[in-house]
Amino acid sequence: MAPTRRNLLTNQIGCWRGRKNSCGAAFSAMIFQVYGLAIKDSMAFIDPPLLNSANVWATTEEDLEALYRCPDTGAVTIRTSLLDGFNHDETIHQYCFFNTDSMSFDNESSITHSARMRSYETSSLNTLGYSPTSLENYIEIIQRIEKRAAHDEVYETKPIIFSTTGTAAEIVKCGQLLQSRADKSLSTWMMEINLSCPNIVDKPPPAYSREGLISYLTALQNSSFEIPIGIKTPPYTYQGQFNDLIGALLETTRTGKCPISFITATNTLGGCFVPGVSPSEKAINSANGMGIGGLAGAALHPLALGNVRTIRRMLDVHAELKDIAIIGVGGVSDSAGFDRMKNAGASAVAVGTALGIHGVSIFGKIAGASQEDTKNEQLEPNA
Repeated sequence: MAPTRRNLLTNQIGCWRGRKNSCGAAFSAMIFQVYGLAIKDSMAFIDPPLLNSANVWATTEEDLEALYRCPDTGAVTIRTSLLDGFNHDETIHQYCFFNTDSMSFDNESSITHSARMRSYETSSLNTLGYSPTSLENYIEIIQRIEKRAAHDEVYETKPIIFSTTGTAAEIVKCGQLLQSRADKSLSTWMMEINLSCPNIVDKPPPAYSREGLISYLTALQNSSFEIPIGIKTPPYTYQGQFNDLIGALLETTRTGKCPISFITATNTLGGCFVPGVSPSEKAINSANGMGIGGLAGAALHPLALGNVRTIRRMLDVHAELKDIAIIGVGGVSDSAGFDRMKNAGASAVAVGTALGIHGVSIFGKIAGASQEDTKNEQLEPNA
């Protein structure tokens, strides 16, 4: 069978990714121009199609370097940052892991790493905000990581997704800052706009509002960005919310091309509570003192799958939107979950809670088992 244009690109990416040159965003733009590929094929740069989500375990330089050097991640997502950093307060910005069936939990501040890795903990609750590290500082961190990796022939460069948030005007400044530095990077840089954190007091997630979405999309459309840009959506729970998302995206196509190339679905589910040692206590604290925060991990998995499946099918209905890719997030901790997310319509799959529980070794477990399953399927005789 003759190789397809998509396969040729994927093969050449495998060769080019290891080159230590200053390609960055300009290189990515050249590839898509030469091969005439749709934006959805931008996920071909994420190889394997497995990465971390923007979360607390991608905060420090040590965290990010471990993810960057992990051979089983195809890209690295940086914890959501602001232009000037977030005012993190450990007394109210917390998280815990818990067992969905028994609701037994471990609070990170009171347990050891070995206890944290107990297999029965499959879900998490957090009252976190954003990273205390500014976007400018993250750019400097990534540049240092890239330079160190460039001296080591064992490690290839891989795409970096800078997760950002702020007002529409601040997001434009974030994009301008990233684009001004991207061409000097050894890696392909992308920007994910987090419009879905449920834990910010008096600031509901903009992606729950059609008008809120349009304000950000219009600001992006009025700017000139070459780096791939995406949005991170909250868990939608009824059809009207999906309609608002698609309607907002279609609205931008009336005056030009839709400004985003991918959607990360989904963020944590707000309004959730995990009891503490006694039913009357709270497992973790929060800004309003109630201990209510965002749910993630296995408990979120069915809802995340539903969001990915619904958004993928609604995008595919519209010629103007069908090339938008989806990064699926929510409860993936093994190859079966990875396969479910891919089958639902995700071009790449991101991991959050399982990374916090198991560390970067989780990617090898997911990727290794998935590759073994593929090999076994190929070896099976035709029925």
